[in-house]
Amino acid sequence: MKITDLGELSGNLLLFGGVYSNLHALNALIEWADAAQIPAQNVICTGDIVAYCANAAEAVTRVRDWGCPVLKGNCEAQLAEGADDCGCGYDDGSQCSLLSRAWYAHAVSTVGASDKDWMADLPDRMIFRHGGLTYAVIHGGASDISRFMWSTTSTKEFRQEINILQSEVGKIDRVVAGHSGIGFTASVDGKIWLNAGAIGMPAHNGQQETSFVTVDSKGINNNYLNYDALAQAKEMQRVGLVQGYDQALLSGYWPSEDNLPVELRVQQTG
Repeated sequence: MKITDLGELSGNLLLFGGVYSNLHALNALIEWADAAQIPAQNVICTGDIVAYCANAAEAVTRVRDWGCPVLKGNCEAQLAEGADDCGCGYDDGSQCSLLSRAWYAHAVSTVGASDKDWMADLPDRMIFRHGGLTYAVIHGGASDISRFMWSTTSTKEFRQEINILQSEVGKIDRVVAGHSGIGFTASVDGKIWLNAGAIGMPAHNGQQETSFVTVDSKGINNNYLNYDALAQAKEMQRVGLVQGYDQALLSGYWPSEDNLPVELRVQQTG
């Protein structure tokens, strides 16, 4: 396991993940960070630069050029290993598992060897200090890179994951995580588990805008990212990625709910 210590960070933080090969959203986020004067070293990525959308190689190049710290997500781990699938943790035979085959194959064919080598060397954990608090960054869970942790997950399960994480990196105050694609904040025994959400796909809420988090002297802030979703959907259609995620960018609803806890499923109409 590779653990990277980013040291003491000062100033505002920007926390994000789930670029999902959505270059239009990534460019919008970088523009937002530049306007907010948040330097790249204060921008933390929880992984999964590559996934559903059309611009896998371009998104990786853009992130690498930006220079922000990046954690290894399951998609980076699988691409680096030359695996046959994304390793997202979907149930076998689920709609999400079936839909992942097309975009993963597209990513395998477009991401170059040097970028896959870069992915292989990304850290599995990052830690840093900010505002007197110690943060640890993971992808899914501490027990499994692809573990889905939701706002509905039990306190007992959060506690177990935090205990595992602290056995690896030492005492922490906050966990920054990704993977599930829907942001949330949970309080566990005085510690905060913060899922930064995803910038590359809507949060299954009927809105095109996506989400990321900032941390400043006033606390944790949920932010919403507006970008040209139609242009990204057209780019997906141009390369044949028409399994449903192209329409999800426009409708704000994922093409399947079968990976979501029942409490987070919505009744789609229209």
